Amino acid sequence: MSCRLTMQSPSSPAYLVMSKRGVPLDRILRVRTLQLGLVRAEESRAQEKLESEGALKGRITQLATSVAPEQTAAEAFSFVAAAHYRDRLNQSAAAADIRVQAAAENVERAAAATREARRDQSAIEKLLARNSALATLQEMRALEEAPPGRKVRHDPC
Repeated sequence: MSCRLTMQSPSSPAYLVMSKRGVPLDRILRVRTLQLGLVRAEESRAQEKLESEGALKGRITQLATSVAPEQTAAEAFSFVAAAHYRDRLNQSAAAADIRVQAAAENVERAAAATREARRDQSAIEKLLARNSALATLQEMRALEEAPPGRKVRHDPC
């Protein structure tokens, strides 16, 4: 259901439309609860991806520092190879930075989606609570207005 539910009084048009459609709020709550679970799972995956990208960036940085030239006498070829390897690692580190930033943005979007799904679910829960309170109030009024039942009185024995 793509409509956004808000707290409204029972006489409001949106509230009446929901009841006229015959969609029980319990069913909507189940759907919203499932959606919340899916959104939380997506947020968890996004967080794990951010952590793995950060770990990869750390490993690349560690490799780049370990390829630094040493103070020993070595062949010029090994210096050129180490410089090339270090340059490639620095390029990989720059790409890892971009992936980490993208993963962080994805985590922020997932967190916002989780907040929105939680807000939708709590709105449905509030509507259910309001309906329950109204039903209880109507039952109490019906009992108050009902004619008194026949009382059976026994004589003292």
